[in-house]
Amino acid sequence: MAELISQKMRTLSPEMDPLRLGTGWKPEELGLPQIIIESTFGDSHPGSGHLDKLVEKARQGIKDANGHGARYFTTDICDGESQGTDGINYSLASREMIANMIEIHANATPFDGGVFISSCDKGMPGNLIGMARVNIPSIMVTGGTMSAGPDLLTLEQLGMYSAKYERGEIDEDKFNWAKQNACPSCGACSFIGTASTMQIMAEALGLTLPGSALLPAESPDLLDYAYRAGKRSVELAKEGLKPSDIVTAKSFENAILVHAAISGSTNALLHIPAIAHEYGITITGEDFDRLHRGALYLLDVRPAGRWPAEFFYYAGGVPRIMEEIKDVLNLDVMTVTGKTLGENLEELKKNGFYEKCQSWLDKANQKYGLDLKREDIIRSKDHPIGNKGSIAILKGNLAPEGAVIKHTACPKEMFKAVLRARPFDSEEECLDAVLHHKVQKGDAVFIRYEGPKGSGMPEMFYTSEAISSDPELGRAIALITDGRFSGASTGPVIGHCSPEAQAGGPIALVEEGDLIEIDIEKRKLAIVGIAGKRMSEDEVNKVLEERKKNWKPKTPKYTKGVLRMFSLHAQSPMKGAYLDY
Repeated sequence: MAELISQKMRTLSPEMDPLRLGTGWKPEELGLPQIIIESTFGDSHPGSGHLDKLVEKARQGIKDANGHGARYFTTDICDGESQGTDGINYSLASREMIANMIEIHANATPFDGGVFISSCDKGMPGNLIGMARVNIPSIMVTGGTMSAGPDLLTLEQLGMYSAKYERGEIDEDKFNWAKQNACPSCGACSFIGTASTMQIMAEALGLTLPGSALLPAESPDLLDYAYRAGKRSVELAKEGLKPSDIVTAKSFENAILVHAAISGSTNALLHIPAIAHEYGITITGEDFDRLHRGALYLLDVRPAGRWPAEFFYYAGGVPRIMEEIKDVLNLDVMTVTGKTLGENLEELKKNGFYEKCQSWLDKANQKYGLDLKREDIIRSKDHPIGNKGSIAILKGNLAPEGAVIKHTACPKEMFKAVLRARPFDSEEECLDAVLHHKVQKGDAVFIRYEGPKGSGMPEMFYTSEAISSDPELGRAIALITDGRFSGASTGPVIGHCSPEAQAGGPIALVEEGDLIEIDIEKRKLAIVGIAGKRMSEDEVNKVLEERKKNWKPKTPKYTKGVLRMFSLHAQSPMKGAYLDY
C-alpha cells in the first residue's frame, strides 16, 4: 500500500487531530485513508442543486471501504442565468477560480485521495483542471442530465422562443409556457452543450467509472455510480494511482475522437487544452482539426440532432460510442478502474451493461410514446450521420492562430461564401441590429473585443440564436467573434477568433464593407477585399498594416477584481484561455 500522506501530516501537526474532532470526526476515523470530496453543490442552478445526494452516496461508499470522506464545496455559476448581462463575463474566469479553490483545499490540508463531483459548463472543466493540478489518487463523478419537458422541450430551444417573441411571431403565453417547462428536473441541460460534452470528456479521458457519464440525473443508477466511485477512491488511495498515471496524450486523442462522434460543444476547445496543460501536454486546435477530419459523427442528440440528451444513456452512453469507433481508439490507455480502456469495454459487454441501457430505453419509449431503437440515437459506424467530424479550425489573415466552427450545426450555404463585413464592438450593439433587421443577407457580422482580455470571453448566445432562428438570415449571413458560443448554439457561427481584438488581432482591424471569405473545406477565414473590392493577399495585408498603425487597444473594461486578473493573464482562446502568471 502507498504511504498515506494524511497520517504523515498527523505526526507533523499535533493540532490536526483535535481540530478534526471538533469538526465532527470520530477518533477511529483519524487513522483511516482520508478522501476529499469536492463538489460544485449549491443552489446556483439545476446542474448543481442535486449534487449533495451524490456527495452523500460517495461518502457512504468511502466509509464502507474503510475510509473517511471530507466534504468541500466550490459551487459554480450558471451561464444560462447570466445570459444577456455582464454576469456572463465571469463564466470562463470561474473555471479558473474553481480549479484554484480545489488546489487550495487539497493542498492546504493534504488528503490521500479525492472524489470530484460536478455537472456543468465550468464546474466540470474546473474540477478536471483542479484534479490534474493536485494530482492525488482521484475519481470523477458526473452529475447527469435533466429530463426533457413536455413535447420533448429542452432549454436550448428557449433562445429560439425568445427571438420569435421579440419578432412578434409568438405571443407571451407561448413564451411563458416554454420558460416554465424547459427545465423540469435537476441535472445539466438536456442537450450536447458544454456541460454534457465535458461530462462525456471526463469518461473519455478515463477518469470516471465506465458508463457513468451523462446519466439521467434522477436515475437510481447515478446514485449507485457515486457510491461505487466512493469505494474506488479508497482503493486508489491505497494503490497510489494518480491522474497523471492515467491521462496521457493518447487519452486526449481518444477524447477528441469521442468529441467528434458526439458533435461536442466548441467550448471543449477551451477546456481540453487547459486540462492538458496541467498534465504538461500540449493540445491545440490543430489536434482537434486533424482528428476530426475523417472522424465518424454518430450521435443524433440536440442541438445538432433530434433527441434530448436524456436518451444518450438509454442508447449505451460513452461505451456505445467507443464501441462504434473502437478501431481508431487507443485501447491500451490506463483508466481509473486500474484497467485499460479495452478491458473496461469488454467487461461492460459481459456484465449486461447494454441490456440494462435497453431496459431504460424501453421505459423511455413508453413514457414519451416513442418507438426508438438504439441506432436512432447512436448510429452504427456503418451508418454514421457524417464522416468528417463535427468541428473545423479555420485560419487566414483574419485569424492567424485559428477560429472554430461546428460545421455539423452550420447550414451548407455557409460552407463557402464571400460576405460583406459588418463589425460591432459589443454583443449588445450586434444583437440590436440583428433583431431589428439592420443586417442584410450576405453580411459577415462581427462581434469583437469579447475575448478573454476584452471582456472575459462571454457567450454570444442570444445573437447566435437570433440569427439561426431567422429562416432567411440563418442561411445567408455569418457571425464571427473573438468571444465564444454556448454549446447549444447552432447556425453559421465562428468563434474563438485568435488573436483577439484586445490583443491587436486582425479582427480588430476589420472595417465596414471589407470582403470576408469563409471556406470550411479549405479551412480558410480571410479578409479578401477592401471596401467591397476584391484584392490580392499582398494588397489586403498592406491595408491591414496601415490600419494597425492607427489602432489602439480599448480602455480595459475591468480595472479590479477577478476579471481584471483574468484579462491580464489569460492565454489566447486557441490555447485554452488558461491563466499564465
